[in-house]
Amino acid sequence: MADVKVRRLRKSFGSTEVLHGLDLDIKDGQFVVLVGPSGCGKSTLLRMIAGLESISEGEIAINDRLVNNLPPAERDIAMVFQNYALYPHKTVAANMAFPLRMRKMESSVIEDRVSRAAEVLGLTEYLGRYPRALSGGQRQRVAMGRAIVRDPQVFLFDEPLSNLDAKLRIQMRAEIRELHQRLATTTIYVTHDQIEAMTMADQIVVMNSGNIEQIGAPLELYDRPANTFVAGFIGAPSMNFLDAVVSKNGSAAVANVLGAGLPIHEPDGLVDGQKITLGIRPEDTTLSGDGVQGEIMVVEPTGSETHLVIRSDGRDYVSIVRERQAFSPGQSVSISADPSKIHLFESDTGQRIN
Repeated sequence: MADVKVRRLRKSFGSTEVLHGLDLDIKDGQFVVLVGPSGCGKSTLLRMIAGLESISEGEIAINDRLVNNLPPAERDIAMVFQNYALYPHKTVAANMAFPLRMRKMESSVIEDRVSRAAEVLGLTEYLGRYPRALSGGQRQRVAMGRAIVRDPQVFLFDEPLSNLDAKLRIQMRAEIRELHQRLATTTIYVTHDQIEAMTMADQIVVMNSGNIEQIGAPLELYDRPANTFVAGFIGAPSMNFLDAVVSKNGSAAVANVLGAGLPIHEPDGLVDGQKITLGIRPEDTTLSGDGVQGEIMVVEPTGSETHLVIRSDGRDYVSIVRERQAFSPGQSVSISADPSKIHLFESDTGQRIN
């Protein structure tokens, strides 16, 4: 196991810079997820740690050893790709053993490592099969087994569940998390799926346009997002954003939005007449009281809860209702929220108001 340190890391393709001086510390044994929209640079960062992309500027250290100029084989890492990349003409056992045979390790050691990895992953009965006789989830476990047998200092996962159906992704999320708890190996995992990030990570690194927006524990990012980008990216459905103007009366503060006055907690430095952005998560909305008036456009029952798309002044907002109630399109409702559940952001920069 090892820690990973990234300092002032930059990556350019020609004149286009895609990573802009990143700093990141990953502690020994942590499960860290890099998350963000397509094109944010998360896979590029992972490939640079792996040694599959050159470094334009900055440093990467694994276990306090600078690895900038080391080839992948000398970094003591193992990578699991989105594509399983299994050899179709080799059995499961042979696929898992391949990296060890390339190292010319003794047969007895190889057999022992493959056997132990197969037992951990529930693949023992499939060791004699070929990839064509396996399901997608079983093939992904074989790819993971091929990484495990190497006993690396760091595991790297590049969107390994993207090719699986929804039910299998949920199963594999739990299996990967359980595997990490058993092995306690430092793990860096890339995904664009914020649900994967929330359910699997010790720490989440939210990336956007080659920059790191925020680093923190899943619930820290959910409860106290640093800006509107993180607030909108973490959580499903996404947070609702409303433009508002502060109105202060003594110690009380109200956000005037779309003809309604929503009470808010008064952070230090908030002034009368200030333009701000309110953030309200769909699950924190209430449909009662003197709130923002709107019309239900879409009703989406999911069983345990109902998602409502509500239109007000030409913009759509989402509300989640957990009690069984009869809703119908065209129905008028009032959207409000507990003041303690309302997030406040600067309207011009999008940064959180503390």
